[in-house]
Amino acid sequence: MTSVRSDGLDEELTPSSDSRLVDVNLDPPFLNEPGFRAVRLLADTDFVERFRPRVVSTTLAVAWVAAGRRAAYVTDGHLRDSVHFASGIAPCQAAGCVVTGIHGQPLRTGTGGLVVAADQETHTALLQMISNQVASDR
Repeated sequence: MTSVRSDGLDEELTPSSDSRLVDVNLDPPFLNEPGFRAVRLLADTDFVERFRPRVVSTTLAVAWVAAGRRAAYVTDGHLRDSVHFASGIAPCQAAGCVVTGIHGQPLRTGTGGLVVAADQETHTALLQMISNQVASDR
């Protein structure tokens, strides 16, 4: 069981997209450029209608997804040796979050990047928005 301490009690981590908050990392490198740029996601009409963006680059953002405080986290960067989100991946997976590379591929395959979502619906919506960027850049 993966848990969080709240008011002196351990509660099981329960991912939730109810907050609609999505943390987006804008720090370079931009491995999927020119097709995908996280900053363009913040200006995407579908994104801002569905989610409430936050800009952050810390493992805390990933842990917030596992704890149900954020709907998702998106970054376009190296996963290996990153202090910004690498340590939060395991608790997210243990809690039942959907965790993939930036294009929905298994972790540590492909170009890089990360999408951590509280649920499949949120994950699918974010992957569609990312895919739309790549398609419009061609």
